[in-house]
Amino acid sequence: MSKHAIVFGATSGIGRALTKILVNDGYSVLVTGRRKERLESLKKEYPESIFIRQHDITHLEDTDRFFHEILDIFDHVDLIIHNSGIGENNFDLEWDKDHPTLETNVLGAAKVYQLSYNYFKNQGRGHLVSITSIASLVGNRHVPAYHASKAFQSNYMESLWMKARKTKKAKISITNILPGYVDTDIITGPTFWMAPLDKASKQIYSAIKRKKRKAYITRRWRLVALMMKVVPPHILIKFL
Repeated sequence: MSKHAIVFGATSGIGRALTKILVNDGYSVLVTGRRKERLESLKKEYPESIFIRQHDITHLEDTDRFFHEILDIFDHVDLIIHNSGIGENNFDLEWDKDHPTLETNVLGAAKVYQLSYNYFKNQGRGHLVSITSIASLVGNRHVPAYHASKAFQSNYMESLWMKARKTKKAKISITNILPGYVDTDIITGPTFWMAPLDKASKQIYSAIKRKKRKAYITRRWRLVALMMKVVPPHILIKFL
């Protein structure tokens, strides 16, 4: 049987890199994103394996339409990867900066999660993956909306994992990927433990293939996750 995948947010960075890995592993991939020219350039690289659909994840009604249109392209879907996300520094707590982040990372993400889960439930099987962030583990005084929205995503995925374990009529796998710093366009300013995009993407795909419930990328970020659980907040604030 042929393998079919959907990648939300495939115009650049991790989403684009994962798309290429999927195609090289035999998948046909439906890719989405706001920047149509980026999607078209991806299709030119893999004209037989890539299908494109321009989509803004904050347009919730269009997300509904998107899921109704899937059967016009694929007779089934094995894997859905949610990679859409934004965030920016908000030193002065300006609502105009937080609002787009919350629209995209909370409402837009939740809509994709729900529709994906219900699609797989009706299909009888499937694998939902979300690229959340190590930022989900703790707050940050400079980018509060981003960290809070990633915590929302991570908890929602955990909830879906629990739900899938109790869903007897369908075999649904849930994977939460928590990257640290990866060399993509979203990263600005000084960082530490910056992972090359190629290395991070390969580790992400390895976790997807093993259907892990949760994976830190790169693996050394598991150490940071453990530290965040035990270090007192008055010490963490010096770094966040």
